Amino acid sequence: MRTPEGQLALDLAVARGAQRIAGVDEAGRGPLAGPVVVAAVVLGPGRTPINGLGDSKQLSAERREALYARIVERALAWSVVFVEVEEIDRLNIFQATMAGMQRAVSAVAHQTELARIDGNALPRGLPCPAEALIGGDGRDRAIMAASILAKVSRDRHMRELHAQWPQYGFDEHKGYGTPAHLAALAAHGPCPQHRRSFAPVRAALGLGAAEAEALGA
Repeated sequence: MRTPEGQLALDLAVARGAQRIAGVDEAGRGPLAGPVVVAAVVLGPGRTPINGLGDSKQLSAERREALYARIVERALAWSVVFVEVEEIDRLNIFQATMAGMQRAVSAVAHQTELARIDGNALPRGLPCPAEALIGGDGRDRAIMAASILAKVSRDRHMRELHAQWPQYGFDEHKGYGTPAHLAALAAHGPCPQHRRSFAPVRAALGLGAAEAEALGA
């Protein structure tokens, strides 16, 4: 059901009064390369002593790294799931993200009464009641914590990919379609970490949408 607050809920009547809530968020839906990373974080009842939580996009890289350590130390449970390029190309980015969210929630289900997911959609097959919260990464502390784990984990991974393919500058743009990245893509063509289902990568390969879909099958 939809509520005036812009939430989408599933079986919330079952979870009224839930104390252990898993916040869920992702990083990397928009880039042309690399995985999409999903995190779930269960904070303890009441105000968990992790000062400085916020939307990961509004924090400095140094602040995110410091908060990452505090979150994994103090959370009741946490999980980080990588959905790789092959699955993104096979399913599409939305369905791949939903699959990652389902896996992340399942990994913390033993400590979870309710999953609260950033955005306006809920994955299928969740092991607990759930709600989607638009703008949750700026409103809910557990979602904020999940956004930080997802962002830090993905940024670290993109720096590792940079060591393998330095010509693309993954350490700087993290796979997003910046002018420098597009120029490198045009000069060198895509590497195995580029998403063939995304239009700029298809263009670099000289493929149409149907050909790229067949390549990812």
